[in-house]
Amino acid sequence: MSSSPSNNSVTAPASAGQKDTQLKRAIGPGLLLLFIVGDMLGTGIYALTGQVAKEVGGAAWLPFIIAFTVAYVTARSYLELVTKYPQAAGAALYVHKAFGIHFLTFIVCFTVMASGITSASAAARSFAANFVKGFHLDFGPTGVMLVALCFMIVLMIVNLRGVSESVKVNVVLTIVELSGLLMVIGASIYFISGGEADFSRAVAFETPEDKNTFLALSTATSLAFFAMVGFEDSVNMAEETKNPSKIFPKIMLTGLGIGVITYTIVSICAVAVVPVAELAATETPLTTVVKTALPDFPIDQVFPFISMVAVANGALLNMLMASRLLYGMSKQAVLPPFLGRVLPKRQTPWAGILVTTGIALVLITVLSLDDRGTVISLLGGTTSLLLTGVFTIVNIAVLVLRKDRTARPHYSAGKITPVIGIVACTYLTLPWSSGRPLAQYEIAGGLLLLGVILWVVTYIVNRVVWAKRTELRDPGQLG
Repeated sequence: MSSSPSNNSVTAPASAGQKDTQLKRAIGPGLLLLFIVGDMLGTGIYALTGQVAKEVGGAAWLPFIIAFTVAYVTARSYLELVTKYPQAAGAALYVHKAFGIHFLTFIVCFTVMASGITSASAAARSFAANFVKGFHLDFGPTGVMLVALCFMIVLMIVNLRGVSESVKVNVVLTIVELSGLLMVIGASIYFISGGEADFSRAVAFETPEDKNTFLALSTATSLAFFAMVGFEDSVNMAEETKNPSKIFPKIMLTGLGIGVITYTIVSICAVAVVPVAELAATETPLTTVVKTALPDFPIDQVFPFISMVAVANGALLNMLMASRLLYGMSKQAVLPPFLGRVLPKRQTPWAGILVTTGIALVLITVLSLDDRGTVISLLGGTTSLLLTGVFTIVNIAVLVLRKDRTARPHYSAGKITPVIGIVACTYLTLPWSSGRPLAQYEIAGGLLLLGVILWVVTYIVNRVVWAKRTELRDPGQLG
């Protein structure tokens, strides 16, 4: 458990953490940074800014900063674990090593995977809606659903091609994604320079009538936390990262910093340019901001495509994470060995990719039948609900695994930070403190119930397979 006492920097040699793996190590520092930034700056900022403002008024920037603080302390726990155990599977692997309880490991694995698939499915639905709007197509709900399904199949093909191709696509998508946010900031500055902006709204704290200030802030933070997740997806790419023990600490914290700065600037600009009520009433808040700031700019012809790229990037990265998670846990014997199969030439976990894509296709089909305007915020909130529960367990696991001494130099999260993470993440998970709507718990509960059913099936199948293998070795052993 060594680290620099002054700055917790990792001093591992270049070869540290280069454990043998079937996967291709193709991700360097630059690609890893773009992976993290691209994963964070997606559906959250493009779709949820108005929903956060709906809870707290013009002070929409404050929940993002609080959410960043919680994400930061949890990220430090992840950094200690990923530099200590630079393998795929992330949170599920850490919980498995800390507690060794098959059921708990399985549920954590399933929860993280479900959060990624749910987020990607919501992004696919948003992509399809922007696609129809951008091309002015007269598609009904069925047409939008088909576009979303085709989009997810394209992601599957990119994923199967290989991690090099996937992260290169991420580079392009992230650049376009950032250009859209820079467009929002630039348009807002132009509007502000004309003296038309109202910065007083940025410090106006307005809450719904049924909530006090503290509960409204908790609700907004719970929703804003969805925008901060994404850093944890990167640890599932540890076996495809060059020298992960050395580069992860600096790159992950840099990515988080870029994310919170961008979110803060964009949210302040948004409420200064557009009244809060108008932001909260639209599912495309940033389009509204640019359209207000530059009324003569053909934003309706441009921004839907930028939004498509933004949500596509998040969907791609979430599906990358989910498939690698299944691969990693199959290698730990928590999931069936079948899920660890890899394409020989491409070195991609094809079984995990096919299974996660299949689940996403089913989920997209079901979601497309729901035309409620709150689908994105519900799914975003459910994703953050699932992950804050996982983050609580990961922060506990970091303390438990302190007794596991390794020769590999690694990052240290310190003594107090994991405790703060446990308290903060638990607070954002519980219904009476977070202010989350009941629907989020219903969706999360349904997913966890499915996970329990799958665990029972997996347990029975593994018992049958083991019994058959034992009988083949010694036919009389089983009596």
